[in-house]
Amino acid sequence: MRKLLENCPACAGELIVTQQTCVECGTSVVGEFKPTIFARLSPENLAFLEVFIKNKGNVKEMERELGESYWAIRNRINEIIEQLGLEKKNVEPAESQTDISARRQEILAQLNRGEIDAATAADLLKAVRA
Repeated sequence: MRKLLENCPACAGELIVTQQTCVECGTSVVGEFKPTIFARLSPENLAFLEVFIKNKGNVKEMERELGESYWAIRNRINEIIEQLGLEKKNVEPAESQTDISARRQEILAQLNRGEIDAATAADLLKAVRA
């Protein structure tokens, strides 16, 4: 069976499913049905996802079953995440490593000067790490 089309072949607009038919009895259901996000996956990536779920996300087991390296599997997972549109978008630019180091140094300096106590410093350092 062919994969659902995602976009109109004429204008590239979004397509919706408007009819479903039972293969056993022929009953048809007419309406507007939006395909799941998994319809976006290529057949190969859908099969890979099935193996991932079967192995409960255990990459070591997937390495054995698929005969692929850890990094090849991780790259496939990242590709699937991107295809599904689940990639996290950074709203703000990420803080540079230099900025993080400078912030940590400032927190330690405040602790050294007695401006904050050790518990507050620990909390602030945890927040910088996150």
